[in-house]
Amino acid sequence: MPKRRVLLVDDEIAVLLTLKAVLEISGFDVDTAASAREAKSKLKSKQYEMVITDMRMESEVAGREVIVAARTADYHPAVALLTAFPVADEDWQDMGADKMLVKPMQTRSLIQSIEKLLESHQAKLKKLEKGGAAATLAAGFAAGMAAAKTTTPSPAPKKAAKAPAKSATVKKTATAKKTAKKATAVKAPAKKKAVKKK
Repeated sequence: MPKRRVLLVDDEIAVLLTLKAVLEISGFDVDTAASAREAKSKLKSKQYEMVITDMRMESEVAGREVIVAARTADYHPAVALLTAFPVADEDWQDMGADKMLVKPMQTRSLIQSIEKLLESHQAKLKKLEKGGAAATLAAGFAAGMAAAKTTTPSPAPKKAAKAPAKSATVKKTATAKKTAKKATAVKAPAKKKAVKKK
């Protein structure tokens, strides 16, 4: 069985080299790119079964550019978004990714996720080809990616700001509970004194 070719895109060289080694040991033929520009060039010159790209590289939308390039390639590779900053399911799916991989990830989980994605993607392509929908698939990807290209990603600080708001609510609730307990504790001795007086 020939090795499956994967394009791995990340601007962090340590991550890039580590993932490359892990994937090669697991039987993949891996090309790397350290920027969206380099990845787009490689997507045009070679064919890949899968593209795994970081989201934030030379710009906030660099990963989106790689996904668009992969989705408009005539050989239709599977696409996974690799990120340390998870986004909502509908966001990465709207970008055109098939899967979101959150780093850091255990090696076994990473390989299982990639294998599962490749299998499901190949099955989807075969099903579409049998139905004579390869041209429709390409047109759909191109139209979807053109739409995704015009949308602006939600800024990360807003998402990060939501988490402290939730913890602030938890803190308020915990403080309210503590205050209620203190009030109960203060009232309890007062009742005992009142009982003693009678």
